[in-house]
Amino acid sequence: MSSNEIVIYTDGGCSGNPGPGGWGVVVIYNGQARQLSGGEHHTTNNRMELMAAINALSIVVNTEVFKGLPVTVNIDSQYVKNGITSWIKGWKAKGWRTSDKKPVKNQDLWEKLDALNSSLNVTWNWIKGHAGVQYNEVCDQLCQEEIEKHR
Repeated sequence: MSSNEIVIYTDGGCSGNPGPGGWGVVVIYNGQARQLSGGEHHTTNNRMELMAAINALSIVVNTEVFKGLPVTVNIDSQYVKNGITSWIKGWKAKGWRTSDKKPVKNQDLWEKLDALNSSLNVTWNWIKGHAGVQYNEVCDQLCQEEIEKHR
């Protein structure tokens, strides 16, 4: 990891689905790790995974020193990773409909994530959750703390 790149870890989840949810983010730049978290009283796992990614990329967009730097997002959600790197192209081409012509769930969040992602140089990297990856575990802990706050 060099001082000319931003590395991000994200996680989101719920207790019950839907239920109280939380998300956690770690943004690493120039040897410093910044943590951020949030949650909601009634939400879904997928919405919390999306909120983690949205909040992480929002930090990048809104931090002057980060302008123009490449970003790697390490995420344990196949839903978000595949959605933003692959599925979203088809959804947008079909008027936010899935391949079986149903409305895309969480379209509001997908639109926000797409706008952020499109404005940055982002590499999306899927990592296995609960596998001992240090900052993924930190994100999971932040997520669990938020779930408890929102019960």
